[in-house]
Amino acid sequence: MKRREFLQTATAATAAFTILKSKSAFGYQANSAVRMALLGCGNRGTHVATSFSQNTEAQVVAVADLFRDQLGAAKSHFDKLNATLGRAPIDPKLTFSGPKAFEQLAEAPGVDMIQISTPPFFHVEHLGAAVSAGKHVYCEKPIGIDVKQAKHALSIAERVHSNQSVDVGFQCRNAPPIAGIAEKIKAGALGKIASVTGYYYAPASKEKNGAPGDEYRLRNWLWDRALSGDILVEQNIHIIDLCNWILGTHPVKAMATGGRGVLTHLGDCWDNYQVQFTYPDGIRLSFASKQFGDYSMFEAGLRFFGSEGAASIPYAGPVEIVGSQPWSWTESMNSAAATGKFAANGAFGDNLAFADREKERAFIDSIVSGPVHNQIAAGVETAMSCMMGRMAGLRGHEVTWEHLEAHGETYKLGMDLQQFG
Repeated sequence: MKRREFLQTATAATAAFTILKSKSAFGYQANSAVRMALLGCGNRGTHVATSFSQNTEAQVVAVADLFRDQLGAAKSHFDKLNATLGRAPIDPKLTFSGPKAFEQLAEAPGVDMIQISTPPFFHVEHLGAAVSAGKHVYCEKPIGIDVKQAKHALSIAERVHSNQSVDVGFQCRNAPPIAGIAEKIKAGALGKIASVTGYYYAPASKEKNGAPGDEYRLRNWLWDRALSGDILVEQNIHIIDLCNWILGTHPVKAMATGGRGVLTHLGDCWDNYQVQFTYPDGIRLSFASKQFGDYSMFEAGLRFFGSEGAASIPYAGPVEIVGSQPWSWTESMNSAAATGKFAANGAFGDNLAFADREKERAFIDSIVSGPVHNQIAAGVETAMSCMMGRMAGLRGHEVTWEHLEAHGETYKLGMDLQQFG
């Protein structure tokens, strides 16, 4: 299958749906602009909101961030972007900073949708405020950094209105090559699946300037377990999510090792994990990751092994099935894993080149034409899968799903955000 064929099929399906339902029950005309706000104006947040602006009818009309410098940079960026797209600049009245910015944004008139790209510790709190205010929400992963937050997120899911759409940022599912091979695997192309291997080998995150203490922690939240959830929950989660999605279930237990063997900077996140997840029917996922080193090596992906074939699903390199039902994504066959480049803002190329775009278009379509999405529970399921692996590593013994739910770790922020008021 080629990307062109995949996109033609998807476009035809979307067009047919639009003809049947050109006007939704939510007050939007088909192809009308969705007024969106960015909450969390860092590297990833700015990239995603920019992609929304360029690839959909969504228009950034508001921005919010804890820090004034990031807020100012975001407003300048989107004012310039809006000008190139023939859109108005952001009204200064729709710019919010400080610890209450998320509440002010949630209550702001003239905003239809909020993109949450704040540090993961705050995702669930910010999600709750946006949902309660009746906004559509695009929330970056993870949905919670501990079990307490995950359970709170599930209660928020029950409050989502029938005309609200809530998506979680697992854009890898929407990458055309990955969507194509996942369909084949789910249809039984590999026979009985017995084992899976997964990997995520990334460089260290770069240091960001900030006053010593709490500000430094917040600006370098990727290094802080309470703020990020650790590398397994914040970064590696994409690979675990793809495995859960393709298998149609979550792991029931995990054993893990790892540690902080190379990194010496401030923070307490591990720089490597080796996790053995067990899924129903005895399927095992052997997962390994690292986040250190400034050398260029970057690889991430999955390999599935079944009775009738094997499948390779890398971020870069051939996406293919070998065995009794061979299949390949044609445009990936001449690329190598070594060509993959790490993108701190998530703007990956190769097999993920269109992942963000397709994810964003599907979300905006759900708002404009329906049916609406509510992906909170699925986001929690994957987040808790990663939490189970993290707990197994930190505690040095096997952890089951039931044990995680009953005795899950809880993390405290350990600072007063009012100092940034």
